[in-house]
Amino acid sequence: MRILIADDHDLLRDVLRSYLEAEGGIAVETVADLPQALLAMAAGPAFDLVLLDYAMPGMNGFDGLEQAIAASHGKPVALMSGLAPAGVPDKVLACGAAGYLPKTLPARSVVNAIRFMAAGEIYVPLALSRPAASANPDDGGLSPREREVLAGLCAGHANKEIARQLGLREPTIKLHVKLICRKLGARNRTHAAMIARERSLC
Repeated sequence: MRILIADDHDLLRDVLRSYLEAEGGIAVETVADLPQALLAMAAGPAFDLVLLDYAMPGMNGFDGLEQAIAASHGKPVALMSGLAPAGVPDKVLACGAAGYLPKTLPARSVVNAIRFMAAGEIYVPLALSRPAASANPDDGGLSPREREVLAGLCAGHANKEIARQLGLREPTIKLHVKLICRKLGARNRTHAAMIARERSLC
């Protein structure tokens, strides 16, 4: 997996790079502003994920995000920020980005979110996301993908089996399961399946 991190804070770039590369299987390139990011994106094979700092030089609000998305060869682009104005996560998704990462996220959550988005999924921390409108008020605002994973849980399948069936990576399934449990108020995957059956969700 190849990741491009664009941020004007040297320390943050170095810390993120070191942590991600220590995970194994992740090659990280870093730059300090949007123009350098666009050059890096144009110079070689497409990155599996591009992470852009909201406030770095060249971004000009969401203009920079839209430029990067246009230059990403169809690969996911996400925004990260320390202090972003209210409504930024919603605007980020409306622009077609893969997600929004607050810089206050724990390192483990950042790695999970990066794998999640690189796999083609959308990521916004649960605390910032709005439950999706649904005709069924008991479904906890589950996304279509989460409903698919939940069906696998109800069938008693392991994460590896669900990942194979849906064409996703196992860490992506684990993150989905975690979000499903939070949304349904479940203690674990077994409890989530029980709740789902009670609410006729599977």
